[in-house]
Amino acid sequence: MRARRIQNTLKNEKGQSLVEFALVVPLLLLLVIGIAEFGRAWMTKNILTGAAREAVRMAAVPPPTGMDNVTWNAAISARADNILKSAGITIPAGNIQVVANVGTFEAVTVTVTYDFPVVIAGFIPGLDNATFPLSSRTTMRREY
Repeated sequence: MRARRIQNTLKNEKGQSLVEFALVVPLLLLLVIGIAEFGRAWMTKNILTGAAREAVRMAAVPPPTGMDNVTWNAAISARADNILKSAGITIPAGNIQVVANVGTFEAVTVTVTYDFPVVIAGFIPGLDNATFPLSSRTTMRREY
């Protein structure tokens, strides 16, 4: 009698695990994809920081003899842009800013900004081409 009652209970709960799985999978996928997107954003932020650090280091040392400030600032921006391009990041012109205070041992600041594209946004209706801004600023003193 007891075995029959267990069989009837199992028959009534046959699709329960499928329904639970269907309810949990979207949340699990959202969590996993969110972790991956956060990792991509963190990596991109680190690349921006590295590019800003390399550019400000270049700005902190004396320019080559005979080079004017405009050409030197363009070379500094090109250095950061080359680092970003080597990582597959293309930014519009003007997103690398070099601010150098006039004077010996004054601070030089390089700011790199980038609109990070969210890949998962393409799968969510209404969020096409969603981006959020990432920025990195590095400051060093001039050595001359």
